Amino acid sequence: MKKFLQEFKEFAVKGNMIDMAVAVVIGTAFNAVVSTLVKKVIMPPLSLLTEDVTLTNRKYVLREASEGVEEVAIGYGELIEVFVDFLIIALTIFIVIKGMNRFKSKAEDPKDIEVETPKNIELLSNIEELIKEQNELLKNK
Repeated sequence: MKKFLQEFKEFAVKGNMIDMAVAVVIGTAFNAVVSTLVKKVIMPPLSLLTEDVTLTNRKYVLREASEGVEEVAIGYGELIEVFVDFLIIALTIFIVIKGMNRFKSKAEDPKDIEVETPKNIELLSNIEELIKEQNELLKNK
């Protein structure tokens, strides 16, 4: 039990837990932005294409409602709206990660002088060059 608590303390102190908390907060805020974008910007024009009926209300009625009997319907409109939400979120995350990866690859390239290379990458690059020089010297012997 003591080892478990020690591992948890290391996990929390190293920042993993804080990183996850920040990610959850940002993800929640991002979800609100995307939901508003879909509901208030994207869905109204799509609703015009579907006879001024909001897609959320679109459904296929299997059984009409009558006295004492509830309507049974397949609500496909809400599924379409959630699918559009998903596509926008996936596309946005793809674009952000693609941009971050491009910046990361530039930062890790020791020959790129536009972006400052992290110290560990610079040291590894220097070691790699020294090994190449050493191999050349050994070949010439």
